[in-house]
Amino acid sequence: MAKDLKVGITASGILHASTEPEPDLETKFRMVKKSGVYDYIDKMPPPEDIDDYRRFSEQYDLPIRAGGWYYKLGRDEQKLENNLQVGASLGSLAHNTQISTYHADGHMVTDEEVADCYMWAYDVGEETGCKPTFEIHVNMWSEDFRRVSIVGDLVEAHGVPFRMTLDHSHVVFKIDNPEEQKVQNIRPAVESGELILDPFADGNVCDEWIQRGFVWYAHARAAAPGGPKNIWAKNADGSFGRGIQYPFIEPQPGEWHSEWDAANLEPWKEVIRHLLRYHHDNDNSPLQQISTEFIPAADYGAGSKYSIFEHSVACATWIRDEWGKLGDG
Repeated sequence: MAKDLKVGITASGILHASTEPEPDLETKFRMVKKSGVYDYIDKMPPPEDIDDYRRFSEQYDLPIRAGGWYYKLGRDEQKLENNLQVGASLGSLAHNTQISTYHADGHMVTDEEVADCYMWAYDVGEETGCKPTFEIHVNMWSEDFRRVSIVGDLVEAHGVPFRMTLDHSHVVFKIDNPEEQKVQNIRPAVESGELILDPFADGNVCDEWIQRGFVWYAHARAAAPGGPKNIWAKNADGSFGRGIQYPFIEPQPGEWHSEWDAANLEPWKEVIRHLLRYHHDNDNSPLQQISTEFIPAADYGAGSKYSIFEHSVACATWIRDEWGKLGDG
């Protein structure tokens, strides 16, 4: 019996050049449907747009199978509960959950605090039907990648599964990137071999998460070792974008700020291949869906002139092709 694997797109990736006006909501649904490569849309709508998302989801037969938001412990627990309830009302199976590195009172959240939040959110998810999946992401507790399995151990000790969203672009762009490895002080662990980022090396951290069965959901946004930084956009503090998005297909002249080389995509692609292979070969694989997430924020694709949607579609097509090679596409 063939396994199922749904491919979706985050709503923020349904636009062309980031410098152009954003399409209206119905146009976004129409674009996704016309592409023919997507099963669903990934979005946590603002309250004023929920009815429109529900209406267009039904009209274009594009379920809203996932959503997501970011949260600060000690401040946003009620918001997380509300979003799980809204997600469930829209038919979402997963809520991509980003937990900030710092608590509302200023301290760095501990592994135990993250695990406790997960256990509480897990219960809410079991009640509503929209499951929280804790994401690998910069500026969040999980940016020190070593912590993920520690929190997973704490959660599994309670007899429940640890469900995460794998967005390995946040891992890949730190390969051969000493500046980024200094964030949350992972560089000594990388240099010593305690933390292996390279997906072609045995014992790498992405394989660890995949093989432990943590990956219930995934975000697919291409990234390359070392960035490069997004010199066409700056963050609020004046720094250039961190470079966590690499064009999936070769940009036309003037569409991107740096030289492009398809070989730079191979580490990112290798993780997807490992994830698909695991899902194909393991009857107990928890993976249900993958959303492409090419986005126009400063650390990603802001300022670029290429069509973010075109690159998203190309990525989704590649994922389907890779899945098809395994015999279940």
